[in-house]
Amino acid sequence: MREISKGANVSLTALSEDAGSVVVSLGWSSASGAGDADVSVLLVGEDGKVRSENDFYFYNNPAAADGSVQLLGKTPTDSGDEDRIGVDLTAVPEEVARIVVAASQYGGTRFGDLDGLRMTVADRSGEPLVGFSIDDASVETAFIFGELYRRGEEWKFRAVGQGYETGLAGLATDFGIAVEESEEPEEPEPERPQAAEPPEPGGAVAPRAAQVATGTPGPAGSPAAPRTARTTAGTAGGPGAPEAAETTTGGTAGAAGSPAAPEAADPRAATPGTAGRAEPQTATAGTAGGPAGPVGRPSGPGSVVPAQVRGPRTTRKKVTLPKAPGKSLAENESWRPARLFPVPSLKSDKEREVRATSVLLSVMAQVPEFGRRLTAAFGAPAGRMQTFTEVSLPHGDTPRRPDGVIRVERAGKLWTALVETKTNGNPLRPEQVQQYMDIAARRGYESVITLSNDVALEGTAMVDVKVDGRRKHKVGLWHLSWAEVAHQAQLLIRHEGVGNAAHAWLLQELLAYLQHEQSGCHGFQNMGPAWVPVRNGIEDETLSLGDPRATEVVESWERLIRQVCLRLGGELGQKALPVQRVRRGSDPLSRRAAAAERLCLDGRLSAELRVEGTSSVIAVTADLRTAKIRTSVDVPAPEGSYPLVTVRRLVRLLAEAPADLHVESLVEGENGPRGTLERLRPEPGDLVPRNGAAVTGFRLTLIKGMGNSRGNTESGFIRSVDEAVDRFRQGVVAHLGPLEARAGRRG
Repeated sequence: MREISKGANVSLTALSEDAGSVVVSLGWSSASGAGDADVSVLLVGEDGKVRSENDFYFYNNPAAADGSVQLLGKTPTDSGDEDRIGVDLTAVPEEVARIVVAASQYGGTRFGDLDGLRMTVADRSGEPLVGFSIDDASVETAFIFGELYRRGEEWKFRAVGQGYETGLAGLATDFGIAVEESEEPEEPEPERPQAAEPPEPGGAVAPRAAQVATGTPGPAGSPAAPRTARTTAGTAGGPGAPEAAETTTGGTAGAAGSPAAPEAADPRAATPGTAGRAEPQTATAGTAGGPAGPVGRPSGPGSVVPAQVRGPRTTRKKVTLPKAPGKSLAENESWRPARLFPVPSLKSDKEREVRATSVLLSVMAQVPEFGRRLTAAFGAPAGRMQTFTEVSLPHGDTPRRPDGVIRVERAGKLWTALVETKTNGNPLRPEQVQQYMDIAARRGYESVITLSNDVALEGTAMVDVKVDGRRKHKVGLWHLSWAEVAHQAQLLIRHEGVGNAAHAWLLQELLAYLQHEQSGCHGFQNMGPAWVPVRNGIEDETLSLGDPRATEVVESWERLIRQVCLRLGGELGQKALPVQRVRRGSDPLSRRAAAAERLCLDGRLSAELRVEGTSSVIAVTADLRTAKIRTSVDVPAPEGSYPLVTVRRLVRLLAEAPADLHVESLVEGENGPRGTLERLRPEPGDLVPRNGAAVTGFRLTLIKGMGNSRGNTESGFIRSVDEAVDRFRQGVVAHLGPLEARAGRRG
């Protein structure tokens, strides 16, 4: 991979013969675990402006109708988070001269709070071509990382690294998106609707604090709007003239140093320079030249939609399953509903693999939203999909039969992936995957996808294969967990919606199949052969530093935590990601070695996870010496409030929490008072320090017994971790919103 510096450019065609479709990745890490950003993409013409609101892509408008741009979503990495964007350069309209890739912050944070800001561009097979690191970020709340632009018949990449103190609003103004203020009501809508109403035809749903419609931008460098601003796309006025040379970038108005946004009237409005993300509310886009169109409620001053409505842009109402199932007509509980994909007859691993592959691939082909969701991350274009099973392909004297084949057609071109499936915890066989990689390379196929219960980790390969560097055609090797398949199905049918009721029913049947105990598609279920000897070595204090089995247990622990995040995200409809508190440039292998050393010394496995849209970080610690699992969260105390008032409010909020919840006051430089909720309910004042020390927050902890076996049985370690996280989230974290909101208003 070629590294370039700020302002430099390079031809993608010169770096790869397979650069017609690329994957752009934006990555960062946060030492505190609190940093995050939203990615956005703008298609810009020769005049430096977007043509219309449809050229602006973000979390709620994630894909272009022609397949040229697709936001593939956020994934955890060993050094933090990474957002990926698929760009089909062959499908970009001729009038588009540049593709600008940017990110914006929210919640009062700045890009200077993040480490390892980096942009990379990879070809269709996933081979990294060029990288660019940003090391001079400070107070900016929006950043242009880089851009892809035309030069004649080829596409080039330029490292931009331009920051904006005025957030997404300042950045948008540079590219012909005007900002006009609107009012915000006193309180957000508390209830979340079942499904959003469609926007007006041709409209796009605006980012969290914005409404996008056609209009005329304000002057360059004007103050950014508060969090409740409404942005409107236009094509005239403002900076951003066409490039004069390849080393120049777009307009600079609104960049670092320009005025910050004024404070909004409501105390919950964004801090200066954070326009572009509305919490707790968002609005929608209108049609060109007119008022904003509805998404569940009429738009306009004072009209808002809850921030949870984050489905993709659509012209039709999306269908989700009702939260409460209809009343059963069965006479008693022994009656089982008929299922489209029955599983009780499955008796062997081979039968499970064949059935699971056929069920999954058929649903992918019939439900476009689902098939696209699973294949977009592997570089597949948006197009007509067909799937096949038990296909015979020549390979020497003996034909090979991959479990499945996925083909996508777009503009007369075919994208093909071979699929190898394992169920019931069976491992992938490297020699088998190697054969499919060789077949794909010879036949010009783009990818090989492995599918099993295991969860892939960044920096580690599921199977080791050899790649012939002499071959010009490159084949991407990708892995998908059954847990990821279930996660995406849950997101669509329970939160984001699909095109019609039949598609929702198909996904429901698929989910019922995957969750059946005999399907063999249950995700990560085994801590591995090293678990028992490591656990025993910790208990009898015979585990030595440097024991490689400790590293194996750490890797299994990371896989388990990532699966917990997938399950949580599917249930809540929000992304849940592991928090990586690492330093810039840290190596995944060295980080795991350090975690293995801590495991040998203190016998503990630790992790943190965060649900998108919340400020709480849930800490999970498995103490192998005491056989206990601790789940905890730190809650900040509102600034300027009286300690006793805050303590009483906290106890009231936790009225439905488990009585064995441990509550500790956080006092700077010393241990604060603590006690169980059962004891504190009648005497909340016991949490106030006797010496008058200031309370900065509270730590809430639940302790649960740990399963000993390595599997997912009733007494297994994996089951006990799942249950501990679920109990803590439902019984504790779900009740903390009011205290956090009050802390945010006073802070």
